[in-house]
Amino acid sequence: MFFWVLALLIFCGFVWNYKRQLKIADITDKYIFITGCDTGFGNLAARTFDKKGFHVIAACLTESKSTALKAETSERLHTVLLDVTDPENVKRTAQWVKNQVGEKGLWGLINNAGVLGVLAPTDWLTVEDYREPIEVNLFGLINVTLNLLPLVKKAQGRVINVSSIGGRLALGGGGYTLSKYALEGFNDSLRRDMKAFGVHVSCIEPGLFKTGLSDPIKATEKKLAIWKHLSPDIKQQYGEGYIEKSLDKLKDTNSFVNMDLSLVVECMDHALTSLFPKTHYAAGRDAKTFWIPLSHMPAVLQDFLLLKQKVELANPKAV
Repeated sequence: MFFWVLALLIFCGFVWNYKRQLKIADITDKYIFITGCDTGFGNLAARTFDKKGFHVIAACLTESKSTALKAETSERLHTVLLDVTDPENVKRTAQWVKNQVGEKGLWGLINNAGVLGVLAPTDWLTVEDYREPIEVNLFGLINVTLNLLPLVKKAQGRVINVSSIGGRLALGGGGYTLSKYALEGFNDSLRRDMKAFGVHVSCIEPGLFKTGLSDPIKATEKKLAIWKHLSPDIKQQYGEGYIEKSLDKLKDTNSFVNMDLSLVVECMDHALTSLFPKTHYAAGRDAKTFWIPLSHMPAVLQDFLLLKQKVELANPKAV
């Protein structure tokens, strides 16, 4: 009996893996729209999918990055300047994309644009410190999706939302984690709502990657700027050397950082071209072997492991 059960499991695994390898027939007539193409995942994705033969529309925030991307790609690729937090800009861009794709519709929408915002202990922050990442990573993404969704439905295409392991585990205070947790909820509701239209919705959850988003120098500068304005009580509780000690702790996690950005783009590629795309993709060795499994563990274990990476406070009882 055990043998037959094992054989059935192996057969099911083979069939499942075979299904995942089946690809769509033709990509040369398909349009995809990618946000956040100035640098990082979005920039590499735009260049990669252009080489594959897609008609790529790459949204950049700055003129200089848009020009540089155009110089590195084929005539098929078009760039557009887009600030996802500007509703009028989003609406105009959606109309422009509609004119570009015509009756074919939009095969792929890759929501990649994002910012880190301020990462600092929660009691250092004001509500204003939360606004930027939530406006960009959540409301900006939702607005872009809602404006382009009719074109995706027309093509019975794909929506791919780039979240983070920060959407599974709260690794630090600030608006970034909040925006990614909410994005996961939006992604799930959108996926279920779009099934009837033949639209696949996937979520990519990268681990720690070396990109401009995770620049430790910029993150430290923002944290130092907040430190200067903290009350004497909070400074006494945390201690003058808190930020320096935090940086030392951060160096200990360098072994977790993925250097190969193509790991995320490969997930995008599968979500775009597979006949049976996954609903969730974990990108990066750390995400697959540590962060995602940890997100399913009891809270007491999560807290124990994550708090081990925190700096001990100088005098938490000071008032």
